[in-house]
Amino acid sequence: MTPTPEDLPDDTEALRAALIAERAARRESEARASGAEAMVAHLKLLIAKLKRDRFGPSSERGRKLLDQLEMQLEELETAAAENEAAAAEGSAMTSVRPFTRAKPVRAPLPAHLPRERIVIRSPTNCPCCGGRLAKLGETITETLESIPRSYKVIQTVREKFSCRSCETITQPAAPFHPIARGRAGPDLLATIVHGKFGEHQPLNRQSERFAREGLDLSVSTLADWVGACTTALSPLIALLKRHVLAAERIHGDDTTVPVLAKNKTATGRLWAYVRDDRPFGGPVSPAAIFFYSRDRGGEHPCRHLAGYGGILQADAYAGFNDLYVAGRKPGPLVEAGCWAHGRRKLFVLADLAKAPLAVEAVRRIDAIFAIERDINGLSAAQRHAIRQIRVAPLVTALEQWMRSERTKLSRHADVAKAMDYMLKRWAAFTRFVADGRICLTNNAAERALRAIALGRKSWLFAGSDRGGERAAAMYSLIATAKLNDADPQAWLAHVLARIADHPASRLDELMPWHWHNPRKAAA
Repeated sequence: MTPTPEDLPDDTEALRAALIAERAARRESEARASGAEAMVAHLKLLIAKLKRDRFGPSSERGRKLLDQLEMQLEELETAAAENEAAAAEGSAMTSVRPFTRAKPVRAPLPAHLPRERIVIRSPTNCPCCGGRLAKLGETITETLESIPRSYKVIQTVREKFSCRSCETITQPAAPFHPIARGRAGPDLLATIVHGKFGEHQPLNRQSERFAREGLDLSVSTLADWVGACTTALSPLIALLKRHVLAAERIHGDDTTVPVLAKNKTATGRLWAYVRDDRPFGGPVSPAAIFFYSRDRGGEHPCRHLAGYGGILQADAYAGFNDLYVAGRKPGPLVEAGCWAHGRRKLFVLADLAKAPLAVEAVRRIDAIFAIERDINGLSAAQRHAIRQIRVAPLVTALEQWMRSERTKLSRHADVAKAMDYMLKRWAAFTRFVADGRICLTNNAAERALRAIALGRKSWLFAGSDRGGERAAAMYSLIATAKLNDADPQAWLAHVLARIADHPASRLDELMPWHWHNPRKAAA
């Protein structure tokens, strides 16, 4: 209520006191209003972040969204073709509104596929005058056809002979089978194993498909075969682990995996460690190794990397910290940060809140990424030289700018938290500038885990801890085959056919980087 002139005191000191009190009340009111506005802005940003985490694009959700868009495109194309065919059949009775639809360019069918010629015989005499016809040529129309999966029983006959002189019985040795006393061939076993771990088809669905194709294979039989294959392939898993941990720099990351527990599912973890020297021109073949654990405790990566002493490129997970301590045996690992993680936190604020500082930070980081794309695949020495000239000034300027702007922000500000994520680990983030072997991101490990993130919605959960360990072993083989551009199913069939009688000293010959796919070569 505004005081009237009659209510104002005549005393000057009383007027001054009233004015001071009014100004204090006004400042308090403005402070409350400012605090309320800040809280509203904070809550709006928090809600936007939660919506982004729940519905926004990520590596897995983006793939799912792309699949949905492709499915929608497929539906529209199918409907358009159906309408066009119906219009062509009933053009005499139906009037269709004209439209122009861009049709895809028809590419030739693959040349490596076998061809079956079906000749439509022409008449021997001219249908007009009855004269003799002479062949001018032929017109060939090719149609791509599918042949259903077929099965056969291979009978291996070992003839038995007896010596007429000494009556000694002679017979060739029995052939080795992929699994002991098993009646499944290597190609069938590879189909089942790859279907479960490579295409994320649970064994019950595979059993149903086999039944539709006239083959009665129960889930228990398939499970026995998968377990036997895991045991048969275990020497390759040990060899693969030694190959990965012999690298100078590896990528590490983990993802969740539901595990069946009593009346519920527990949240286990699959850990991935990837060796990929191709970004710095390394000649050694890439490979990935997976491990399973019941939880996300820091003791698990310490156990996985117990004998490793190189560079670990990973996110800022606290469980890796024990690997970097000075007293670790055989020595502390060198920590290399992931710029993709640091950029992601700032990009969310730039995208959702349109924060000017976040936008500027993302712009500066993207300039570094652009240079890294140009030097990908060069040798470590070349990468180091270019980084010293082009990247180091950008990194130094980014640090100075971030530290300067950070002092102007409250510690509760979201942009300040995003900056602190990088500034508190600046040594790890900038280690790539002085070492050409280190990548800018940890995307190699995240790509290796992408298949698991996409497939776990199909198989829902692992049946037990033993099942999680089995899945980690098979994921290691399949992911390594993919890293080396090998067909995982064909390579597994090749290995299962030979590993039983293959010398242990030459197991390296069975690794995917030494395998040459005859089907691919023929194609």
